[in-house]
Amino acid sequence: MVTLSLVLILLSVQWSWAQEDPLLPFSEYLDPNHKVHLKWGFDKVKGTILFKLTVSTSGWVGFGFSPNGGMIGADMVIGGVGPQGSYFTDRHAVAFSMPLVDEQQNYKLLSLTESNGKTVMEFQRSISSCDKNDLPITDLPIKLIYAYGLTDEIKYHSNRRGTKELNLLKYMPQVKSPNSNFFDITMDNLNLPAKQTYYHCKIMKAPTFDRKKHIYRIEPLITNIDVVHHLVLYRCPPSVTKPSEEECYVGLDTKCIEAVALWGIGGGAFELPEVAGLPIGGKVEDFFYKLEVHYNNPQKTAGRVDNSGLRFFYTSELRQHDAGVLTTGLAVLPGYAIPPKAKSFLTYGLCDTAEIPKVLETPTDLQVFSAGLHTHLAGRKVRVGHFRGGQQIDFLAADENYDFEYQQVINLGKTKTVKLGDQLLVECTYNTENRSILTWGGPSTTDEMCLAFLFYYPVMNLSVCASLPNPTTLMTEMGAKDPATWLSMMSSKTWNDTSINQYQQTLKRIDQLVMVMDSDNNLSNNTGLIPDLKAIPSAPCVSGRATRSLSLPSGP
Repeated sequence: MVTLSLVLILLSVQWSWAQEDPLLPFSEYLDPNHKVHLKWGFDKVKGTILFKLTVSTSGWVGFGFSPNGGMIGADMVIGGVGPQGSYFTDRHAVAFSMPLVDEQQNYKLLSLTESNGKTVMEFQRSISSCDKNDLPITDLPIKLIYAYGLTDEIKYHSNRRGTKELNLLKYMPQVKSPNSNFFDITMDNLNLPAKQTYYHCKIMKAPTFDRKKHIYRIEPLITNIDVVHHLVLYRCPPSVTKPSEEECYVGLDTKCIEAVALWGIGGGAFELPEVAGLPIGGKVEDFFYKLEVHYNNPQKTAGRVDNSGLRFFYTSELRQHDAGVLTTGLAVLPGYAIPPKAKSFLTYGLCDTAEIPKVLETPTDLQVFSAGLHTHLAGRKVRVGHFRGGQQIDFLAADENYDFEYQQVINLGKTKTVKLGDQLLVECTYNTENRSILTWGGPSTTDEMCLAFLFYYPVMNLSVCASLPNPTTLMTEMGAKDPATWLSMMSSKTWNDTSINQYQQTLKRIDQLVMVMDSDNNLSNNTGLIPDLKAIPSAPCVSGRATRSLSLPSGP
């Protein structure tokens, strides 16, 4: 009888926990100090989304959506509990000043309380809105912003603000793993040179384990946030057998090109889905790894010492699949250039998965769950189109408001299957209106890249699937007989709207050198053509104010 009572009590506790927030199943801390907590849920049939924001303050709180992670152009709400009671307004920002109150208040306040030093604000809105001052919430990731004050006087928030990118409508919840521990891979008191752009590479072994483990969470450890722009951890092929450390791209470190983990400025921790983990230990421990850190030091400040890197949380409770990272996009080589004075210039990188069986004996379909999109200063948009049988079937990932200062690996919210034979097209949009010379593909901050790092399972011995415009065809199309003539032609050319458009159309029309490389750097080459990428459809507009309350669950 005692046992039965105990079971009933445990079931009751579990049921209470499960029913705690039936309308708010998703949850994320927006800040690294866990002072700003967001819960949310949505109903696509009703077209509404519900938020509950809890902030550790007794002052005002603000929350909203931003095109690029900043204030200008943001759609937000500000609320709190003051001496005269609660206040709550729908606002938008047009400058770095007090956000303006919307003429049409499309957010509905459901509750607003303050106690024990916490302010809790629950509200809802339409997923889409006809109000020009409200940003639509789509199936793509969106940049959330928050800020708060210490009093109810709404004024400058100082450092009490932040941004985080989430896919609200396709969210993948975090999972706590048992038997968890961690190890760090970092630089070791690295003296940074007084250079604007510097890449440093450190080749080392990871900690050894008797049995295989799964890495399920990766956190950045950044000691110089103002100069560390991004970092990548690569797994080296078996031919790399000794530790070393030097400036990247000047020695033999170019052998290590299979990405394992990455972090970009503005990003935070990254967690893998419950079904997959990055393998470490067992046979994997025999490999060396290369930590590559990109330092962006515009002021060329000397005397900086850096210990940045990554922290890897792992568990002995193995997950269903081993995960990996595939680098796709435009090969980082100086075989293409972006002209100056361009308002919106496009480049393309093609991954043809039909080439994968040529370098692997037992290839499989890819289950893609996250992506890290990457360009440099001129990048404005990155889109990854998914093609099957010559037809576009989806966008694997997209960022329509790319910002060099806000880069983060994003969950796609649901796993997308890339079948062998599918093509992935990485399209990047650049703006070089403020530049007077060509921008070349390359590693420097002032060079450009167009990459998409795809996290997938089950892992294959695969590192790169990318392309480059055929240099021979490109020179021929532009009337050059040799590389020297082509370089001279490109540098002396008068770049205007007409010549920029002609060059862009040439790059898209000519054949591409498509490359697939395995973990041992075995390479397969073929040619392919760039398919047409559709525009991302705009979200439907929902008329009227979001005034209906979400219905509460009915009783038995």
